[in-house]
Amino acid sequence: MPPDARNPLDLLPLTPAAFEILLALADGEAHGYHIMQSVDARTGGRLRLHAGTLYRALARLLDAGLIAELDERPDPADDDQRRRYYRLTPFGIRVAAAEVDRLTNQIKAARSRRLLRRTEGDR
Repeated sequence: MPPDARNPLDLLPLTPAAFEILLALADGEAHGYHIMQSVDARTGGRLRLHAGTLYRALARLLDAGLIAELDERPDPADDDQRRRYYRLTPFGIRVAAAEVDRLTNQIKAARSRRLLRRTEGDR
């Protein structure tokens, strides 16, 4: 079955690492080190993707059809040939959007609970 024919909900929930990688690639194509820096900056250092974790997650996302490795490369004068560049696929965008919806619904449900409303008021 082509990746775009699958239901994005079948891949949820995403791991935090996978979701952060998809968020990093939502800004455009990037190589691994740039993805690591983007995740670190966006999470304020709360989630650090070390090389092994990053490349295992990238391999899973590639296998699932959520991202693709680019054949074309930036200007060779400004690039290191060892770098691999990745981009979101249309299916990856659908899965990321479905995860955003899922997380939004969880937050709404959590905020509707009396205990959590009381805790937020204590801050």
